Amino acid sequence: MTNSPGVNEISPADALARTDDGSSLLDIRDEGERASGIARPARGVAMASLVEQPGRWIAEVDANVMLICASGRRSLAAAQALQAKGYTRVCSVAGGTTRWQAEGLPMTAATESPEFLQRYSRHLLLNDVGIAGQRALRAARVALIGAGGLGSPVGLYLAAAGVGRISVIDDDVVERSNLQRQVLHRDADIGRPKVDSARGSLLALNPDIEVIAIKQRLLADNVHTLLAGHDVIVDGSDNFATRYLVNDACVALGLPLVYAAVQRFSGQVAVFWPTRADRPGSCYRCLFPEPPPAQFAPNCAEAGVLGVLPGLVGTLQATETIKLLLGIGEPLIDTLLKVDALSMRFERVGLTRDPECGSCGQRRSALLI
Repeated sequence: MTNSPGVNEISPADALARTDDGSSLLDIRDEGERASGIARPARGVAMASLVEQPGRWIAEVDANVMLICASGRRSLAAAQALQAKGYTRVCSVAGGTTRWQAEGLPMTAATESPEFLQRYSRHLLLNDVGIAGQRALRAARVALIGAGGLGSPVGLYLAAAGVGRISVIDDDVVERSNLQRQVLHRDADIGRPKVDSARGSLLALNPDIEVIAIKQRLLADNVHTLLAGHDVIVDGSDNFATRYLVNDACVALGLPLVYAAVQRFSGQVAVFWPTRADRPGSCYRCLFPEPPPAQFAPNCAEAGVLGVLPGLVGTLQATETIKLLLGIGEPLIDTLLKVDALSMRFERVGLTRDPECGSCGQRRSALLI
């Protein structure tokens, strides 16, 4: 036993022996860390929760309590904090679970694989994600419309985040002119279906997810079938016909739609979810009841686009998607976020739901597919 600023440190073997005498052992690592297994007699409680409300875990201020973490540093700091609150018989296990395991002492079985815990370790440290949130991402299903400029960063970041199933819908093939901005694809992919190239890139990044390649054009007679069963729809298309089709299907299916568009040096992002129970929002048709004349809305092939811009805007789409899947933060519902890359300015524009909207308003029956 050693002493460090008023706190006793004991060996793992001594800690195990003390549990037989009724002393409590608390593992103060975060839940994600504890998923790798904990010292068998221990109970798990995050350090912050213990220090903030020690009475929930320690019955009496003079109770015999031992704290263990990964290496012994956090448990020592927590023991010092508890002593400052009047707990007189708190000690720290030197070397933590690392030493506990090295000495062959009993551990509970891991509830997640080492690969899972390593890959998502930075997510597991976030209170708003943690092990429960990461598992939610693993169970999530996202449909990605388009494997082009916007779909590339969205797909890459959703795959990296561990979204369990990504359906990539696109009927195009890779062309050399795509490579300036569509970072899912490589020069060797020229001529391949974009969905096949995208699937290979996403699985190379994260082989533990499922990527479904759907080489089809969205049409009125297949859009419901292709989008149903997903949790979030991400629109990375580049034409108004597809945007209206996807919007109307999402309204009918009750699914959130993460929208974006880019042109030249500017872009915009929004979340459309008029059927959301607690905070209904507007839909794409509320913002654009009719497509603008073609001369006022040329596509990228006609007007050009700064190659990095879809990466910036698509990353915002991926962020909104992850927020929706986790139920955290403030999604861009009833907000259009406009991006000007040349000045690097962001502008938030409030949106309102149109009660006469042909998709989500009183006239919805006229347009639902």
